[in-house]
This record gives sequence, structure tokens and C-alpha cells, in this order.
Amino acid sequence: MHVDLFDFELPPERIALRPVSPRDAARLLVVRPGSGTELTDAHVRDLPELLAPGDALVVNDTRVVPARLDGMRRRATSQGEGVRVEAMLHKQIAPDAWLALARPGKRLSPGDAIEFTSPDGQQILAATLEAKGEGGEVTLRFALKGAALDAAIAAIGHIPLPPYIAAKRDDDAQDRRDYQTMFARHEGSVAAPTAGLHFTPELIDRLEQRGIATHRVTLHVGAGTFLPVKVDDTTDHRMHAEWGEVSPETAAALNDVKARGGKVVTVGTTATRLIESAASAEGALAAWRGETDIFITPGYRFRYIDGMLTNFHLPRSTLVMLVAAFTGHETQKHAYAHAIATGYRFYSYGDACLLLPEVRT
Repeated sequence: MHVDLFDFELPPERIALRPVSPRDAARLLVVRPGSGTELTDAHVRDLPELLAPGDALVVNDTRVVPARLDGMRRRATSQGEGVRVEAMLHKQIAPDAWLALARPGKRLSPGDAIEFTSPDGQQILAATLEAKGEGGEVTLRFALKGAALDAAIAAIGHIPLPPYIAAKRDDDAQDRRDYQTMFARHEGSVAAPTAGLHFTPELIDRLEQRGIATHRVTLHVGAGTFLPVKVDDTTDHRMHAEWGEVSPETAAALNDVKARGGKVVTVGTTATRLIESAASAEGALAAWRGETDIFITPGYRFRYIDGMLTNFHLPRSTLVMLVAAFTGHETQKHAYAHAIATGYRFYSYGDACLLLPEVRT
């Protein structure tokens, strides 16, 4: 499909720069595709009444690491000294090494020494640029490893706010709280699974009282989620692989939900991609662990999920394509036009939509 089909105009004031408080006060557009698409304006706090007893939610319990590092390139010669470097870590490949997207990529070379520093300049983390790949990707080998490296990154790193927020303001201490979901447990993501940001302990309590269970999976979101689709046709786009895991206990519990007639509703595109990667063509879910580069576009036949809660996504992004695949492209465009016209807030800190298509046979 042509990528242009997934483009739309979004007024800049619709981009949320901070989340609402409390988190479950965010607006929620309920989308029920069918013979005639039904749109209902609600709030995330209404979720228990919008689902049925016996349904289940699937959340991503990944935790965001402060993956953006600022530093200086240092060379033995005076030529080229003092080049500022920004590195976005996106995949750990060894106890002392990460793959990263680095800027300015063209001015960096294998063998360069880089000193990353804390904002106050008091802490330094040394690294060597070991290799260069395509699109500004580099391999960084650090002077520390294991827990010591994790602690250093946590101390000097910045929360990797998406570009549409970072372009308008700097990250701060509040983002260290706001850009983590209440489910965050396993470190490894460089972007939050943002649909999960809307949940509060109070909302989970109400869901449980209603008989709606919450089950956890892990998918570490990579920096590829920030990258635009630069090709003209979706068939030419290459997805970055991301590591995920569905435990045997979660797989068994969700299969039991389906067997009893309940709906499985994923919270976010990350949980959706992981569950669809782990499901068989026959619609059974098994324990799963590994990397997925699944790319879901209109025409994809969903194997497992019955509904999805997700934020409003960027034009021409793989995420809006996934939404179009799930609801139908015309329904997705209709829902987004309604959201823009009625003042919904978009992107990571924005509002959400609940997609509840008719049951597939």
C-alpha cells in the first residue's frame, strides 16, 4: 500500500506535551466498526463499564531506560576535537556494549573515543565507537559493564522523549515519573508503551471488581519506533526487531479467557504485535521468547486479539497502519478526523481510543 494513504494533517496544538492528571482522566474514543461505524466519546476511567466480566487486558511491563546520552568525541589529535555527540541507545548486545543511533553520524568514525557526561558535568561515562552501520547506527563499547554500566546510564542518561515533544521542551524530573507505566518492571525500552500510561491503581481495582483481569507480557520498545516510514510503499519498509516474551502462565491464562468466551484486549500496539507474533495460525497462544519484526498493515488477518486500547499515532507511521489494519482503513480515518475535530490530544502523552471490532469468524 502507498504510505501516503496514511497521511493526515494534525494541528500542532493537538500534540500533548504533558499527560493529564490523574492518568485515567484522559479522554477515550470508543470505536466500534461494523455495518455502520459507531464512535462514542468517553474517558479511560470508564473502561470497566466498556468491557464485560470475563474479559482480559494484556499490558506491556517493560521499563524505559534513560537511553539518551550527551557527550563529546575525543581524539588523540587536535583535529576534530570537541564534536558534540548525542546517542540514543536502543539495544544492548553485550554486558558492556549497546547499539545506538548517533548524531552527527557522518562525523563519527570507528575508534573514536566518546565521553558521555551528566547534565551537571560531574559524572563521565567513557565509550569507544566500535563500528558504524546504516542510518546512523553505531556500536558503542563502554568502559563499564553489567550492573555498573546500568547504574552509570541511569545516572547520566536522559529520558528519551519522542522527537515531537523533545523539539518543544527539554526532559525533566517529572518525565522520569510520567514516562513510565504503573506496570513497568523489566528494563529495556527506549520508548514507553504509551497506552499503559493511562492506568492507575484505582482503575485496576475497579477492573478487578468488575471481573476483568490484567495479564503482563514484555516487549522492549526500540528506537525504530521513532523512525519515519521513508519508503513510498509499505512492502519496502523494514521493521526493526524488538525483543519480547510471553510467559507460559500468561499464555495459558489468555487461552482460558478465550475458551470461556471472554475478549482479549491488548493495551497498546506493542502488546498487540507481541501477542500476534506468539499466536499460531489456528488462534492458539503459546509461551514465546525472542525477537519480532512483525509489520501489520491493512489486509493482515489478526490471529488472536479481540480489541485494542491505543493512543492516537503519527501520520505515515507503522502504528497508524496497525490501527487501520485492525479497524479498517476507512474507519481509522473517520475516527482520527473525529478526534481532531473534537479536540482529542495526540501521541505519547495524549488521549486514547478503544477499538472493539465485531467478532471475527
